[in-house]
Amino acid sequence: MAAGKGTRMKSQRPKVLHRLGGRPLLQHVLDTAAALQAARTLVITGHGAGEVEAALAGLDLQCVRQVPQLGTGHAIQQVLPHLPEGEGTVLILNGDVPLIREATLRALAAACGGRALALLTVELADPGGYGRIVRAAGGGVRGIVEHKDASPDQRAIREIYSGIMAAPLPALRRWVMALQNDNAQREYYLTDIVAMAVSEGVPVVAQAVADDTEVLGVNSPLQLAGLERRLQKRLAEAQMEAGVRLADPARFDLRGALSCGEDVEIDVGCVFEGTVRVGSRVSVGAHCVIRDAEIGDDVVIHAFTHIEGARVGHGGRVGPYARLRPGAELGAEVHIGNFVEVKNSTLGRGAKANHLAYLGDATVGARVNYGAGSITANYDGANKHRTVIEDDVHVGSNCVLVAPVTIGAGATIAGGSTIARPAPAGQLTVARARQLSVPTWKRPAKTKKG
Repeated sequence: MAAGKGTRMKSQRPKVLHRLGGRPLLQHVLDTAAALQAARTLVITGHGAGEVEAALAGLDLQCVRQVPQLGTGHAIQQVLPHLPEGEGTVLILNGDVPLIREATLRALAAACGGRALALLTVELADPGGYGRIVRAAGGGVRGIVEHKDASPDQRAIREIYSGIMAAPLPALRRWVMALQNDNAQREYYLTDIVAMAVSEGVPVVAQAVADDTEVLGVNSPLQLAGLERRLQKRLAEAQMEAGVRLADPARFDLRGALSCGEDVEIDVGCVFEGTVRVGSRVSVGAHCVIRDAEIGDDVVIHAFTHIEGARVGHGGRVGPYARLRPGAELGAEVHIGNFVEVKNSTLGRGAKANHLAYLGDATVGARVNYGAGSITANYDGANKHRTVIEDDVHVGSNCVLVAPVTIGAGATIAGGSTIARPAPAGQLTVARARQLSVPTWKRPAKTKKG
Protein backbone atom coordinates (compact mmCIF):
# COMPACT_ATOMS: atom_id res chain seq x y z
CA MET A 1 0.00 0.00 0.00
CA ALA A 2 1.56 3.27 -1.16
CA ALA A 3 -1.35 5.65 -1.62
CA GLY A 4 -1.09 7.84 1.49
CA LYS A 5 -0.48 11.56 1.34
CA GLY A 6 1.92 11.80 4.27
CA THR A 7 0.73 15.22 5.40
CA ARG A 8 3.09 15.31 8.38
CA MET A 9 6.11 15.06 6.07
CA LYS A 10 5.28 18.62 4.98
CA SER A 11 6.62 17.90 1.52
CA GLN A 12 5.39 17.95 -2.07
CA ARG A 13 7.11 14.62 -2.63
CA PRO A 14 4.99 11.50 -2.00
CA LYS A 15 5.91 10.04 1.37
CA VAL A 16 6.95 6.65 0.01
CA LEU A 17 9.56 8.31 -2.22
CA HIS A 18 11.44 9.94 0.65
CA ARG A 19 14.83 8.31 0.98
CA LEU A 20 16.17 6.04 3.67
CA GLY A 21 19.73 4.78 3.32
CA GLY A 22 19.87 6.29 -0.15
CA ARG A 23 16.78 4.49 -1.49
CA PRO A 24 13.07 5.43 -1.48
CA LEU A 25 11.07 3.95 1.39
CA LEU A 26 8.93 2.04 -1.09
CA GLN A 27 11.98 0.56 -2.82
CA HIS A 28 13.12 -1.05 0.44
CA VAL A 29 9.75 -2.79 0.76
CA LEU A 30 9.70 -3.90 -2.88
CA ASP A 31 13.25 -5.28 -2.71
CA THR A 32 12.30 -7.39 0.29
CA ALA A 33 9.07 -8.50 -1.35
CA ALA A 34 10.91 -9.49 -4.52
CA ALA A 35 13.00 -11.95 -2.51
CA LEU A 36 9.78 -13.82 -1.65
CA GLN A 37 9.21 -14.59 -5.36
CA ALA A 38 5.48 -13.92 -5.16
CA ALA A 39 3.27 -14.84 -8.09
CA ARG A 40 2.15 -11.22 -8.44
CA THR A 41 3.15 -7.86 -6.94
CA LEU A 42 0.60 -5.04 -6.82
CA VAL A 43 1.35 -1.50 -5.67
CA ILE A 44 -1.60 0.65 -4.63
CA THR A 45 -0.96 4.29 -5.52
CA GLY A 46 -2.98 7.40 -4.81
CA HIS A 47 -1.44 10.66 -3.67
CA GLY A 48 1.25 11.61 -6.18
CA ALA A 49 0.39 8.48 -8.17
CA GLY A 50 2.08 9.73 -11.33
CA GLU A 51 5.36 10.40 -9.56
CA VAL A 52 5.28 7.11 -7.65
CA GLU A 53 4.44 5.09 -10.75
CA ALA A 54 7.20 6.81 -12.72
CA ALA A 55 9.68 5.80 -10.02
CA LEU A 56 8.57 2.17 -10.43
CA ALA A 57 8.80 2.10 -14.23
CA GLY A 58 10.49 -1.02 -15.54
CA LEU A 59 9.89 -3.14 -12.44
CA ASP A 60 8.00 -6.41 -12.57
CA LEU A 61 4.86 -5.22 -10.83
CA GLN A 62 1.46 -3.66 -11.47
CA CYS A 63 0.21 -0.35 -10.08
CA VAL A 64 -3.44 0.06 -9.06
CA ARG A 65 -4.76 3.52 -8.20
CA GLN A 66 -6.91 4.27 -5.18
CA VAL A 67 -8.90 7.43 -5.91
CA PRO A 68 -10.13 8.81 -3.58
CA GLN A 69 -8.30 7.41 -0.56
CA LEU A 70 -10.99 6.10 1.80
CA GLY A 71 -8.93 3.93 4.10
CA THR A 72 -6.87 0.75 4.06
CA GLY A 73 -9.87 -1.50 3.45
CA HIS A 74 -10.88 0.61 0.48
CA ALA A 75 -7.32 0.29 -0.85
CA ILE A 76 -7.52 -3.51 -0.82
CA GLN A 77 -10.93 -3.35 -2.50
CA GLN A 78 -9.20 -1.74 -5.50
CA VAL A 79 -6.81 -4.65 -6.01
CA LEU A 80 -9.33 -7.49 -5.70
CA PRO A 81 -10.05 -7.55 -9.47
CA HIS A 82 -6.31 -7.93 -10.12
CA LEU A 83 -5.73 -10.87 -7.77
CA PRO A 84 -5.63 -14.39 -9.18
CA GLU A 85 -8.58 -16.72 -8.76
CA GLY A 86 -8.51 -19.70 -6.44
CA GLU A 87 -6.55 -20.43 -3.29
CA GLY A 88 -3.46 -18.66 -2.07
CA THR A 89 -1.97 -16.28 0.48
CA VAL A 90 -2.08 -12.52 0.14
CA LEU A 91 0.69 -10.63 1.92
CA ILE A 92 -0.22 -6.99 2.63
CA LEU A 93 2.69 -4.61 3.21
CA ASN A 94 3.02 -0.87 3.76
CA GLY A 95 5.20 1.31 1.56
CA ASP A 96 6.24 3.45 4.52
CA VAL A 97 7.44 0.52 6.68
CA PRO A 98 10.78 -0.09 4.98
CA LEU A 99 12.89 -2.25 7.28
CA ILE A 100 10.84 -5.42 7.46
CA ARG A 101 13.03 -8.49 6.99
CA GLU A 102 12.51 -11.25 4.47
CA ALA A 103 12.65 -13.96 7.16
CA THR A 104 9.89 -12.22 9.10
CA LEU A 105 7.62 -12.12 6.05
CA ARG A 106 8.29 -15.75 5.22
CA ALA A 107 7.35 -16.74 8.77
CA LEU A 108 4.16 -14.65 8.57
CA ALA A 109 3.14 -16.24 5.26
CA ALA A 110 3.82 -19.68 6.74
CA ALA A 111 1.65 -18.83 9.76
CA CYS A 112 -1.17 -17.99 7.35
CA GLY A 113 -0.69 -21.09 5.26
CA GLY A 114 -3.64 -20.13 3.08
CA ARG A 115 -6.10 -20.81 5.91
CA ALA A 116 -5.49 -18.48 8.89
CA LEU A 117 -5.40 -14.70 9.20
CA ALA A 118 -1.88 -13.88 10.37
CA LEU A 119 -1.12 -10.47 11.88
CA LEU A 120 2.36 -9.11 12.51
CA THR A 121 2.41 -7.48 15.94
CA VAL A 122 4.92 -5.90 18.30
CA GLU A 123 4.90 -4.42 21.79
CA LEU A 124 5.84 -0.75 21.98
CA ALA A 125 6.62 1.38 24.99
CA ASP A 126 4.69 4.19 23.29
CA PRO A 127 1.96 2.67 21.09
CA GLY A 128 0.34 6.01 20.28
CA GLY A 129 -1.20 6.20 16.82
CA TYR A 130 -1.21 2.45 16.21
CA GLY A 131 -4.11 0.01 16.17
CA ARG A 132 -4.25 -2.08 19.36
CA ILE A 133 -4.53 -5.86 19.47
CA VAL A 134 -7.61 -6.74 21.52
CA ARG A 135 -7.54 -10.22 22.99
CA ALA A 136 -10.24 -12.41 24.52
CA ALA A 137 -10.01 -13.69 28.10
CA GLY A 138 -8.27 -16.84 26.87
CA GLY A 139 -5.60 -14.85 25.05
CA GLY A 140 -6.84 -15.31 21.50
CA VAL A 141 -7.08 -12.31 19.18
CA ARG A 142 -10.59 -10.87 19.16
CA GLY A 143 -9.99 -7.79 17.02
CA ILE A 144 -8.00 -4.64 16.31
CA VAL A 145 -9.16 -1.22 17.38
CA GLU A 146 -7.72 1.88 15.72
CA HIS A 147 -6.12 4.45 18.00
CA LYS A 148 -8.68 7.14 17.23
CA ASP A 149 -11.56 4.77 18.05
CA ALA A 150 -9.97 3.19 21.12
CA SER A 151 -11.24 3.64 24.67
CA PRO A 152 -8.83 4.75 27.45
CA ASP A 153 -8.43 1.13 28.56
CA GLN A 154 -7.72 -0.01 25.00
CA ARG A 155 -5.17 2.76 24.51
CA ALA A 156 -3.27 1.33 27.46
CA ILE A 157 -2.63 -1.85 25.46
CA ARG A 158 1.00 -1.99 24.32
CA GLU A 159 0.66 -4.73 21.71
CA ILE A 160 0.00 -3.08 18.37
CA TYR A 161 -0.82 -4.19 14.85
CA SER A 162 2.08 -3.36 12.55
CA GLY A 163 -0.09 -2.89 9.45
CA ILE A 164 1.34 -6.07 7.91
CA MET A 165 -0.80 -9.17 7.51
CA ALA A 166 -1.12 -12.39 5.54
CA ALA A 167 -4.61 -13.55 4.63
CA PRO A 168 -6.17 -16.48 2.76
CA LEU A 169 -7.23 -15.17 -0.66
CA PRO A 170 -10.84 -16.44 -0.86
CA ALA A 171 -11.69 -15.23 2.64
CA LEU A 172 -9.98 -11.87 2.05
CA ARG A 173 -12.21 -11.24 -0.97
CA ARG A 174 -15.31 -11.94 1.10
CA TRP A 175 -14.27 -9.90 4.13
CA VAL A 176 -13.04 -6.83 2.27
CA MET A 177 -16.23 -6.48 0.25
CA ALA A 178 -18.27 -6.60 3.49
CA LEU A 179 -16.43 -3.69 5.15
CA GLN A 180 -18.42 -0.73 6.48
CA ASN A 181 -17.28 2.82 7.23
CA ASP A 182 -19.20 3.39 10.47
CA ASN A 183 -16.27 4.82 12.43
CA ALA A 184 -14.87 8.18 13.52
CA GLN A 185 -12.99 8.69 10.25
CA ARG A 186 -15.74 7.43 7.91
CA GLU A 187 -13.15 5.16 6.35
CA TYR A 188 -13.05 1.49 5.46
CA TYR A 189 -10.62 -0.11 7.90
CA LEU A 190 -8.85 -3.26 6.78
CA THR A 191 -8.44 -4.14 10.45
CA ASP A 192 -12.19 -4.78 10.72
CA ILE A 193 -11.67 -8.07 8.91
CA VAL A 194 -10.19 -9.50 12.11
CA ALA A 195 -13.59 -9.48 13.83
CA MET A 196 -15.10 -11.06 10.70
CA ALA A 197 -12.55 -13.87 10.81
CA VAL A 198 -13.26 -14.47 14.49
CA SER A 199 -17.01 -14.61 13.88
CA GLU A 200 -16.49 -17.18 11.11
CA GLY A 201 -14.20 -19.31 13.25
CA VAL A 202 -11.19 -18.66 11.03
CA PRO A 203 -7.97 -18.85 13.10
CA VAL A 204 -6.42 -15.46 13.81
CA VAL A 205 -2.71 -15.69 14.57
CA ALA A 206 -0.71 -12.85 16.12
CA GLN A 207 2.89 -13.29 14.97
CA ALA A 208 5.06 -11.15 17.26
CA VAL A 209 8.31 -9.59 16.09
CA ALA A 210 11.06 -8.94 18.64
CA ASP A 211 12.77 -5.99 16.94
CA ASP A 212 10.43 -3.03 16.59
CA THR A 213 12.76 -1.54 13.95
CA GLU A 214 11.21 -3.95 11.46
CA VAL A 215 7.72 -2.52 11.81
CA LEU A 216 8.28 1.16 12.47
CA GLY A 217 6.66 3.40 9.88
CA VAL A 218 7.53 6.90 8.73
CA ASN A 219 5.09 9.76 9.11
CA SER A 220 7.36 12.76 9.72
CA PRO A 221 10.91 13.97 9.05
CA LEU A 222 11.70 13.26 12.70
CA GLN A 223 10.63 9.64 12.36
CA LEU A 224 12.52 9.32 9.08
CA ALA A 225 15.72 10.55 10.73
CA GLY A 226 15.20 8.18 13.66
CA LEU A 227 14.75 5.23 11.33
CA GLU A 228 17.84 6.26 9.36
CA ARG A 229 19.91 5.94 12.53
CA ARG A 230 18.45 2.51 13.21
CA LEU A 231 19.20 1.39 9.67
CA GLN A 232 22.75 2.70 9.83
CA LYS A 233 23.31 0.91 13.14
CA ARG A 234 22.16 -2.32 11.48
CA LEU A 235 24.45 -1.74 8.49
CA ALA A 236 27.43 -0.76 10.64
CA GLU A 237 27.07 -3.89 12.74
CA ALA A 238 26.95 -6.03 9.60
CA GLN A 239 30.19 -4.45 8.34
CA MET A 240 31.92 -5.01 11.68
CA GLU A 241 30.73 -8.62 11.82
CA ALA A 242 32.39 -9.03 8.40
CA GLY A 243 35.67 -7.74 9.87
CA VAL A 244 35.66 -4.01 9.04
CA ARG A 245 37.07 -1.74 11.75
CA LEU A 246 34.80 1.27 12.21
CA ALA A 247 36.23 3.99 14.45
CA ASP A 248 32.69 4.86 15.59
CA PRO A 249 29.69 2.88 14.27
CA ALA A 250 27.39 5.78 15.17
CA ARG A 251 29.24 7.99 12.67
CA PHE A 252 29.09 5.73 9.62
CA ASP A 253 26.65 6.05 6.72
CA LEU A 254 26.03 3.50 3.99
CA ARG A 255 23.60 4.44 1.23
CA GLY A 256 24.09 1.55 -1.12
CA ALA A 257 26.27 -1.57 -1.14
CA LEU A 258 29.74 -1.77 0.40
CA SER A 259 32.02 -4.80 0.16
CA CYS A 260 35.40 -4.82 1.90
CA GLY A 261 38.40 -7.11 2.02
CA GLU A 262 40.34 -7.89 5.18
CA ASP A 263 41.79 -5.36 7.61
CA VAL A 264 39.88 -2.34 6.37
CA GLU A 265 39.77 0.65 8.71
CA ILE A 266 37.19 3.43 8.32
CA ASP A 267 37.37 6.60 10.38
CA VAL A 268 34.42 8.72 11.53
CA GLY A 269 31.97 10.62 9.35
CA CYS A 270 32.46 8.63 6.14
CA VAL A 271 29.61 8.21 3.63
CA PHE A 272 29.46 5.36 1.11
CA GLU A 273 26.92 5.59 -1.72
CA GLY A 274 25.99 3.43 -4.70
CA THR A 275 28.21 0.37 -5.14
CA VAL A 276 31.63 0.58 -3.52
CA ARG A 277 34.23 -2.20 -3.50
CA VAL A 278 37.19 -1.87 -1.16
CA GLY A 279 40.20 -4.17 -1.18
CA SER A 280 42.24 -5.43 1.77
CA ARG A 281 44.40 -3.38 4.13
CA VAL A 282 42.72 -0.12 3.14
CA SER A 283 42.55 2.90 5.42
CA VAL A 284 39.82 5.52 4.89
CA GLY A 285 40.31 8.77 6.75
CA ALA A 286 37.65 10.86 8.44
CA HIS A 287 34.80 12.53 6.55
CA CYS A 288 35.34 10.98 3.15
CA VAL A 289 32.53 10.54 0.61
CA ILE A 290 32.94 7.54 -1.71
CA ARG A 291 30.35 6.77 -4.40
CA ASP A 292 30.32 4.04 -7.07
CA ALA A 293 34.03 3.39 -6.76
CA GLU A 294 36.58 0.60 -6.63
CA ILE A 295 39.49 0.86 -4.20
CA GLY A 296 42.39 -1.56 -4.55
CA ASP A 297 44.48 -3.26 -1.86
CA ASP A 298 46.83 -1.31 0.42
CA VAL A 299 45.32 2.07 -0.43
CA VAL A 300 45.34 5.01 1.97
CA ILE A 301 42.57 7.57 1.51
CA HIS A 302 43.19 10.60 3.67
CA ALA A 303 40.51 12.72 5.32
CA PHE A 304 37.96 14.85 3.46
CA THR A 305 38.45 13.11 0.13
CA HIS A 306 35.58 12.78 -2.39
CA ILE A 307 35.62 9.87 -4.83
CA GLU A 308 32.89 9.22 -7.39
CA GLY A 309 32.88 6.82 -10.32
CA ALA A 310 36.60 6.22 -10.00
CA ARG A 311 39.10 3.40 -9.52
CA VAL A 312 42.18 3.54 -7.31
CA GLY A 313 44.89 0.95 -7.96
CA HIS A 314 46.70 -0.96 -5.22
CA GLY A 315 49.12 0.93 -3.04
CA GLY A 316 47.67 4.32 -3.97
CA ARG A 317 47.58 7.42 -1.77
CA VAL A 318 44.71 9.91 -2.14
CA GLY A 319 44.04 13.13 -0.27
CA PRO A 320 43.49 14.84 2.01
CA TYR A 321 40.94 17.14 0.37
CA ALA A 322 41.28 15.43 -3.01
CA ARG A 323 38.50 14.87 -5.53
CA LEU A 324 38.31 11.98 -7.97
CA ARG A 325 35.46 12.46 -10.42
CA PRO A 326 33.84 9.95 -12.82
CA GLY A 327 36.29 8.33 -15.20
CA ALA A 328 39.32 8.76 -12.98
CA GLU A 329 41.45 5.60 -13.29
CA LEU A 330 44.48 5.51 -11.01
CA GLY A 331 47.10 2.82 -11.57
CA ALA A 332 49.18 1.17 -8.89
CA GLU A 333 51.03 3.38 -6.40
CA VAL A 334 49.61 6.63 -7.75
CA HIS A 335 49.66 9.60 -5.37
CA ILE A 336 46.95 12.26 -5.54
CA GLY A 337 47.47 14.94 -2.92
CA ASN A 338 45.64 17.79 -1.25
CA PHE A 339 43.33 19.92 -3.40
CA VAL A 340 43.95 17.88 -6.55
CA GLU A 341 41.03 17.11 -8.87
CA VAL A 342 41.07 14.30 -11.43
CA LYS A 343 38.29 13.76 -13.99
CA ASN A 344 38.04 11.30 -16.90
CA SER A 345 41.76 10.64 -16.75
CA THR A 346 44.05 7.64 -16.44
CA LEU A 347 47.27 7.76 -14.45
CA GLY A 348 49.99 5.14 -14.91
CA ARG A 349 51.91 3.36 -12.20
CA GLY A 350 53.69 5.63 -9.75
CA ALA A 351 52.40 8.92 -11.20
CA LYS A 352 52.10 11.77 -8.71
CA ALA A 353 50.07 14.96 -8.51
CA ASN A 354 50.62 16.01 -4.94
CA HIS A 355 49.35 19.58 -4.66
CA LEU A 356 46.75 22.00 -5.98
CA ALA A 357 46.37 20.59 -9.50
CA TYR A 358 43.74 19.65 -12.09
CA LEU A 359 43.85 16.73 -14.51
CA GLY A 360 40.84 16.53 -16.82
CA ASP A 361 40.52 14.36 -19.95
CA ALA A 362 44.14 13.31 -19.70
CA THR A 363 46.19 10.17 -20.28
CA VAL A 364 49.10 10.26 -17.86
CA GLY A 365 51.96 7.76 -18.12
CA ALA A 366 53.96 5.99 -15.45
CA ARG A 367 56.17 7.89 -12.98
CA VAL A 368 54.93 11.31 -14.10
CA ASN A 369 55.46 14.11 -11.59
CA TYR A 370 52.73 16.72 -12.05
CA GLY A 371 53.56 20.01 -10.36
CA ALA A 372 51.58 22.13 -7.93
CA GLY A 373 49.17 24.57 -9.53
CA SER A 374 49.30 22.92 -12.96
CA ILE A 375 46.18 22.23 -15.01
CA THR A 376 45.08 20.64 -18.24
CA ALA A 377 43.02 23.21 -20.15
CA ASN A 378 40.68 20.61 -21.65
CA TYR A 379 37.67 22.75 -22.63
CA ASP A 380 37.66 25.29 -25.46
CA GLY A 381 34.20 26.63 -24.70
CA ALA A 382 32.42 24.12 -26.92
CA ASN A 383 34.27 20.79 -26.84
CA LYS A 384 36.52 18.75 -24.56
CA HIS A 385 40.00 17.76 -25.77
CA ARG A 386 42.54 15.29 -24.46
CA THR A 387 46.02 15.80 -23.07
CA VAL A 388 48.60 12.99 -23.36
CA ILE A 389 51.50 13.01 -20.89
CA GLU A 390 53.84 10.14 -21.61
CA ASP A 391 56.03 8.18 -19.16
CA ASP A 392 58.58 9.88 -16.90
CA VAL A 393 57.47 13.44 -17.66
CA HIS A 394 58.13 16.17 -15.11
CA VAL A 395 55.65 19.06 -15.21
CA GLY A 396 56.74 22.06 -13.18
CA SER A 397 54.53 24.21 -10.99
CA ASN A 398 51.85 26.54 -12.38
CA CYS A 399 51.82 25.14 -15.89
CA VAL A 400 48.89 25.15 -18.32
CA LEU A 401 48.69 22.31 -20.82
CA VAL A 402 46.30 23.44 -23.56
CA ALA A 403 44.58 20.40 -25.07
CA PRO A 404 44.82 18.72 -27.45
CA VAL A 405 48.51 18.36 -26.75
CA THR A 406 51.09 15.62 -26.17
CA ILE A 407 54.08 15.78 -23.84
CA GLY A 408 56.70 13.29 -24.98
CA ALA A 409 58.27 10.66 -22.72
CA GLY A 410 60.90 11.97 -20.34
CA ALA A 411 60.17 15.62 -21.18
CA THR A 412 60.45 18.38 -18.60
CA ILE A 413 58.07 21.33 -18.66
CA ALA A 414 59.50 24.39 -16.96
CA GLY A 415 57.46 25.98 -14.21
CA GLY A 416 55.05 28.68 -15.30
CA SER A 417 54.86 27.44 -18.90
CA THR A 418 51.76 27.47 -21.10
CA ILE A 419 52.12 24.56 -23.52
CA ALA A 420 49.90 24.64 -26.61
CA ARG A 421 52.11 22.59 -29.01
CA PRO A 422 53.65 19.12 -28.61
CA ALA A 423 56.67 19.01 -26.30
CA PRO A 424 59.49 16.76 -27.59
CA ALA A 425 60.50 13.69 -25.63
CA GLY A 426 63.51 13.98 -23.36
CA GLN A 427 63.85 17.76 -23.69
CA LEU A 428 63.20 20.80 -21.53
CA THR A 429 60.37 22.91 -22.89
CA VAL A 430 59.87 26.47 -21.70
CA ALA A 431 56.95 28.64 -22.82
CA ARG A 432 56.80 31.88 -20.87
CA ALA A 433 57.56 35.54 -21.45
CA ARG A 434 61.12 36.87 -20.90
CA GLN A 435 61.52 38.37 -17.43
CA LEU A 436 61.88 42.13 -17.50
CA SER A 437 62.78 44.56 -14.71
CA VAL A 438 62.10 48.33 -15.02
CA PRO A 439 64.40 50.24 -12.64
CA THR A 440 62.66 53.62 -13.16
CA TRP A 441 59.14 52.36 -12.38
CA LYS A 442 57.49 53.55 -9.19
CA ARG A 443 54.27 52.55 -7.53
CA PRO A 444 51.52 55.17 -7.72
CA ALA A 445 51.03 57.07 -4.50
CA LYS A 446 47.69 57.86 -2.92
CA THR A 447 46.63 61.48 -3.20
CA LYS A 448 45.81 63.09 0.13
CA LYS A 449 42.43 64.77 0.23
CA GLY A 450 42.47 68.30 1.52
